Amino acid sequence: MITASTIDRIFEASRVEEVIGEFVQLKRAGTNLKGLSPFADEKSPSFMVSPVKQIWKDFSSGKGGNAVSFLMEHEHYTYPEALRWLAKKYNIEIEETQLDEEQKQSVDERESMYVVSNYAKDYFHQNLFENEEGKSIGLTYFKERGFREETIKKFQLGFSLNQWDAFTNQALSKGYDLKYLEKTGLTIVKENRNIDRFKGRVMFPIHSMSGRVLGFGGRILDSTEKAAKYLNSPASEIYDKSKVLYGIFYAKQAIAKENNCYLVEGYTDVITLHQSGIENVVSSSGTALTPDQIRLIKRLTPNITVLYDGDAAGIRASFRGIDLILEQDLNVKVLTFPNQDDPDSYARKVSSEELKEYLTHNATDFIKFKISILMEEAENDPIKKAELVKDIIKSISVIPNSIQREIYVQETAKLMEISEGVLYSSLAQQIVSNRKQDGEQRIDEPVRMEVVQQSQLQPEDINELEKYEKEIIKTLLLFGNHKTEFIDWVEVTNTMGKLEIKKEIYENVVAQEIYLNLQDDEIEFTQDIFKNIYSILITQFNLNQNINIKHFTNHENPLIAQLASDIVLEEDKYVLSKWESRDIVVKPKETYISKQVTDIILNLRRVLIDEKIKAVMKSIKDKHPEREQIEEVLNYTRLRKLVFDKLHRVV
Repeated sequence: MITASTIDRIFEASRVEEVIGEFVQLKRAGTNLKGLSPFADEKSPSFMVSPVKQIWKDFSSGKGGNAVSFLMEHEHYTYPEALRWLAKKYNIEIEETQLDEEQKQSVDERESMYVVSNYAKDYFHQNLFENEEGKSIGLTYFKERGFREETIKKFQLGFSLNQWDAFTNQALSKGYDLKYLEKTGLTIVKENRNIDRFKGRVMFPIHSMSGRVLGFGGRILDSTEKAAKYLNSPASEIYDKSKVLYGIFYAKQAIAKENNCYLVEGYTDVITLHQSGIENVVSSSGTALTPDQIRLIKRLTPNITVLYDGDAAGIRASFRGIDLILEQDLNVKVLTFPNQDDPDSYARKVSSEELKEYLTHNATDFIKFKISILMEEAENDPIKKAELVKDIIKSISVIPNSIQREIYVQETAKLMEISEGVLYSSLAQQIVSNRKQDGEQRIDEPVRMEVVQQSQLQPEDINELEKYEKEIIKTLLLFGNHKTEFIDWVEVTNTMGKLEIKKEIYENVVAQEIYLNLQDDEIEFTQDIFKNIYSILITQFNLNQNINIKHFTNHENPLIAQLASDIVLEEDKYVLSKWESRDIVVKPKETYISKQVTDIILNLRRVLIDEKIKAVMKSIKDKHPEREQIEEVLNYTRLRKLVFDKLHRVV
C-alpha cells in the first residue's frame, strides 16, 4: 500500500492543468482554463480547469474532481494506478507500507513477472525491425495483412525467432531470472532444457486496462508444422484470459466517448478496425465470452455491438455469450458482414467512411437477429418453431430489467405472430426455472401488486431533506472559516410583564454556528456521503479551528473528491455565461452568508419536524389516540409554527 506521505508528495507535485493538458486541449479563460469535454461530443467548451484550486469540472457530463479523479475517469485507472501514473510523471519515488514476508514475496513476484513480460514485449518488437529473420518473416507477414508501420508500433507487435531458446538465452544474459520466465510461460523448462514457448510465431502482447503487459498471443506462420495456429500464454498470477480483453487498453477512451463497444473474435480484427478509424473495439481472443470480460466493458459503457462473420454455425454457437451480456444488464446489438467476410477482411475491402457507415446502419437488435437466424432452421416445422420460442424466451428471462423484458416480449410477439399472453406465461415459467437453477427458493404464490395512495408517497420530503443536507456541506466547504454577524429572535419579558420577540445580533464563525445548531437539535445526516464529509469537516475544524478544502478535493474517496470539486467550481460555472457582458452584476455570496446559514438550519428543522409529526400520526392506529400522542403532535405543531415565524423574519 502506498504510504500517506508519498500520496501527499504526489498531490503537492501534481498540477491538474499539466495532467489534463496531456489529454485535452485547454485555452485560457480568465483565471481558469477551458476546453471541449473529453467525455462527450460538444462544439462549445464546457470543460473547465482551475489551476488555482487544482480541480476540474465537466459541465456536460457532471463529472469533476482532482488530477487523480481525472485519470480514474478518463483512463479508467484504479486509485493506486492513478497515483503511480502521477508519481512516474513527476519523478516521485513511491514508498509503501511495510508488508510481512509472505505479502512482500507475493508483491515482488508479481512485479517481477510484469518486468519480465515487458522485457519480452520489447525484445519481440525489436526483432521485427532489427533482426533479419524478424524483418523477412514477421514484418513481411504483418505488412501483407495490411498493417501500416505506425499500427505495428502502436500495438507493439513482435516476432519470436524460430530457434529453440533464442529469447530465453537473451533474457538470461540480461540478468532476468529463469524462475519468472517460467512462471509467465515465456519459457518451458523441460529436463534441464529451456525452450521458447512462442518459437517461430508473430507476437501480440496482451495488455491490462492500465497498459501493463499480462501475456501474449502467438500465431504460427509455418503451415507445415503440427502445432496450434494460435497459442496464448498459460494462466499465471498476472494473466487470466477469462478476465482480459484484447485491445481494451487502446479502446477504453473511444468506448467511453462513443458509448458503445464493438466486440470481435480475433487480434487482427481489432487491429484492422483500429487502423480504419474504429477504435472502440475489443476481442475475447478466440475464447468463449465470460462474465468478467463483460464487466470490464460495463465499466466503460452499457452498450455492446457484437460483430460476426458470415458463418451461421459459429453465430449460433455464440448465442450463449449474448445471454451472458444480457444477464449483466447491458444492451446488445449484433451485426454480420456480407459474402462470408469477417471484420478484418471487410475492413480491408472498403474505405474507412464506408466501414463506419456500414457499422452504423446495419447493427440489429439481438431479438430480431436471433429470430431471423433460427427461423431459417424452423421453416414451417411447428415443433422446431416451438423450440425457437423457448430459446428466445430463455434469452429474455435473464434480463434483469423488467421493462426491457416486456418490450422484448412485445417485439417477439409481433415478429413470430404469437400472442403476448402465451409468451408472458412462458417467461414466468422460465424465470422460476432460472431461480431454481440458481438455488433460490421457489415462490409458489405470485407477488401481489399493491396500489399505494399518492398521499403515502412523499418524495418531495426526501428530496428536500437531501437538498438541505447538501446545502450545509456546501456552506461549510465554501464559507466554514468565514466570520460574520448572525441574527436571532428570542422571547423576553418587557417592563410591563408581557412576552415579546426581541432581535439579537451576535458574531460567530460559520462552521461553529452550524455545528452548535445541529448539536442542540441532535440532528444527524441521512445521506452517508454527507454524514462522512460532515464528520471530517467538524473534526478538522475543532482540531485546527480551520477547514482545509484541499483535504476534500484531494480525498482518496473519489465520490467525496468529486462532490467537493463540484461545490467549489459551481460558482465558476456562471463565469462561462459572461454575465458582465450582459450588464448583470452577480452579488458575492459572502454578503448574505448569515441569512443563508440561518435559512438552511431553519428549513432543515422544519422538514424534520414534519417527519416527526407524520411518524406520530402513523403510530395512531385507531380513532381514539392516547392523550400523550395528542400532546406530542400539538407540541411539534407549536414548534413548527415557531420555526415558520423565524423563517419569515430572516432578513
